[in-house]
Amino acid sequence: MPERSTRIRALLGGEADAWEVFYKARAMKAAGQPVLELTIGEHDTRTDPAILDAMHAAARAGHTGYAVVPGIAALRDRIAARLSAASGLALGRENVLVTPGGQAALFAAHHAALDEGDTGLLIDPYYATYPGTIRAVGARPVRVAARPGDGFQPRGEDILAAARATGARSLLINSPNNPTGAVYTAETMDGIARAAAEADLWVISDEVYDTQVWHGWHLPFAGRPGMAERTLTVGSMSKSHAMTGSRIGWVAGPAEAIADLVQLATHTTYGVPGYIQDAALFALDLGPEVEAAVAEPFRRRRDLVLDRIGRQQVLGAVPPDGAMYAMIDVRRTGMSGTEFAEALLAERLVAVMPGESFGTAAAGHVRVALTLPDAQFAEALDRLIGFAAGRAAAA
Repeated sequence: MPERSTRIRALLGGEADAWEVFYKARAMKAAGQPVLELTIGEHDTRTDPAILDAMHAAARAGHTGYAVVPGIAALRDRIAARLSAASGLALGRENVLVTPGGQAALFAAHHAALDEGDTGLLIDPYYATYPGTIRAVGARPVRVAARPGDGFQPRGEDILAAARATGARSLLINSPNNPTGAVYTAETMDGIARAAAEADLWVISDEVYDTQVWHGWHLPFAGRPGMAERTLTVGSMSKSHAMTGSRIGWVAGPAEAIADLVQLATHTTYGVPGYIQDAALFALDLGPEVEAAVAEPFRRRRDLVLDRIGRQQVLGAVPPDGAMYAMIDVRRTGMSGTEFAEALLAERLVAVMPGESFGTAAAGHVRVALTLPDAQFAEALDRLIGFAAGRAAAA
């Protein structure tokens, strides 16, 4: 067999696979063990049947051939209007490329921002695919820590220092944040904007959790003064409308950059199925009430986490202000996040993600996805707390 490319072999950068506990939990479930899984951000409800009916109707009506690569005009217009209303910008379809999910949008955005050998910054903790996405375009990921003591709000001065030290050309941010649940404040956003302007960075803003805000407000980064010309915004239907498997998202930004990314899509994905785009348009037109209904269970379970954690002395938590996760501090057990997650799965049949799966800044934590029905979620949380109490007593 010919030698595989260096780029494909180096996607993980020599690091452990972040999904090991998840894979182990899935194998245990497949073998019949009753694992309570709080790992990935998958809704416990499925896509609204009305959206599926719209998808079916579009397919039956014949929208099953090649769709235009940038996305159908009506959907691009609808996404542009949605982003304009949120950011105060005047965006049109020329500012939007429809992609096969948010991950494809992240991949495309980094192609627009980085050349081979460049450096791309990302905030640590980060979603597990971020470093590999940067490596996939031939660039080098460099982490900028967001501290638990700051509520995982990144500091603009840290970003600027990292950019100057490395000659970085891009910065990847995510608010509301996966894995921490942090929602970046106006002060944080302004600090990031100053750093981006001073270091002449592209900012790739992953905003897929924009409908899941429990405290504060979602602030689109492109709407900060002077940032529209240097921002590529990533969005998705996955979290807002429980359409994870439909694989439909977008990247929005300056028209010149989007025109280049249309060429990239022509040479890679060649667009998104038309009937899925029709369903996405139908879903967006259902309005904010439907999006709020999809988000509400996670708000409820977030409050349950804070209530349970507040009643004991071993575990800590930075209150998540958004997204469908809670980051729990397990250091008083004397265990790392990885050790805790592996032992919790083996002994109590509860699967969570180690904080170390998301970088070094969340070491000694585990991420809990708020993704089981309420009664099962409460049972899983009680098992986790009981396990922690036993380990702390033995430490």
